[in-house]
Amino acid sequence: MKRTLPLALLGLAIVAAAADIPEGTPVITGQAAFHGFQGQKPGLFRKITVADLPAPYATKGVSNGPSVVARPADAWPKAPEGFKVELYAEHLDGPRKLLTAPNGDLFVAESDGNTVEIFRGISSDGKPGQKSTFATGLHQPFGIAFYPPGDNPQWVYIGNTDSVVRFPYHNGDLKATGAAQVIIPKLPTGGHSTRDVVFSSDGAKMFVAVGSHSNVDDPDTHPSEFRRANILEYTPEGKFVKVYASGIRNPVGLAINPLTHQLWCSVNERDMLGDNLVPDYITSVKEGGFYGWPWYYMGNHQDPRLQGKHPELADKVIVPDVLLQPHNASLELTFYEGKQFPKQYVGDIFAGEHGSWNKADRAGYEVIRVPLKDGHATGEYEDFVTGFVTADGKVWGRPVGVAVASDGSLMVSDDGSNSIWRVVYTGGKQATE
Repeated sequence: MKRTLPLALLGLAIVAAAADIPEGTPVITGQAAFHGFQGQKPGLFRKITVADLPAPYATKGVSNGPSVVARPADAWPKAPEGFKVELYAEHLDGPRKLLTAPNGDLFVAESDGNTVEIFRGISSDGKPGQKSTFATGLHQPFGIAFYPPGDNPQWVYIGNTDSVVRFPYHNGDLKATGAAQVIIPKLPTGGHSTRDVVFSSDGAKMFVAVGSHSNVDDPDTHPSEFRRANILEYTPEGKFVKVYASGIRNPVGLAINPLTHQLWCSVNERDMLGDNLVPDYITSVKEGGFYGWPWYYMGNHQDPRLQGKHPELADKVIVPDVLLQPHNASLELTFYEGKQFPKQYVGDIFAGEHGSWNKADRAGYEVIRVPLKDGHATGEYEDFVTGFVTADGKVWGRPVGVAVASDGSLMVSDDGSNSIWRVVYTGGKQATE
């Protein structure tokens, strides 16, 4: 007689719509929630909790970075049933952050080319109707933000690796109509290079993400970590206000939740504590909050490399909202506000997972979805777009940026194949139906 194992032994739990997930959906939990690329499948949900974390050095830290290969002829990104993936643009020069302008133009930071490009429109064959170079002469640009927020911005702010600049902008501009104005002249350089920029919903605050200079250097003894591993608050004119949140090793992507108006970020955590430490994460950001780096992680878990340091901080470390695969390299995130995907996707987070180097079995190299309920996460996430790694472990694609196009499709930048992919819903009913 065939024996059926309990779901708990399979690392599965059945959820009852804790977040915006259909009731009865299996969610992989416990140790089974840790996986490499072979375990990815579009539509598969998983949840990692603090209770699942192994001890430091349970496995040896490794260096296993990818050597990116050309996309094989039979390779294509995979999406859940009811969706398809199209190639929107290719032959870019390090496409990173994507941002959709109020008029629908897609802005792309090309970090390797030191430019910001604009793609306009979507033709009947899924290609751009027009392309234009908005600005050149930048320095590893990443962050892009329109100011003031709303339908009629007057400026585009760009986060270079060493500064924040802005260009005059009016809806429909395909090229900057004036020279760059330097708003923040000196951001710390070296180490983590991305500098995302986002404004609060009311436009009063400008947030700038600055990752650490190192993996786990103690700021007490390393001046190069001053005002790093933080989200910094400035005025729109570039006046420093304060460290808005700290102990965030590398807060690559920033976004404002359109429902709650709270700041969220996507974070690359530390390396060399083992395959399944420390989880990357996506979280809402509390003003004045401390997230642990470098002395602690995921609450009061102390990094053994800094044993005994700052015991007074142990109980102040915030546990993030959503724990992801360790070493995923979670980069940009966005909130879905389009009308093409089914209604249950509206308000959810999509994020680009660039992929691991510090894990024996590759992880990341996908786009994930974080379902929210009333603007809040309950810890689950979904493999949404996968397939960027071949069966034998060769990497051909590395997702970075995500943005919702004017027609409600999801755009994904990929600096492995230097492409932009477009995810389209084909399953029938739309979000407004």
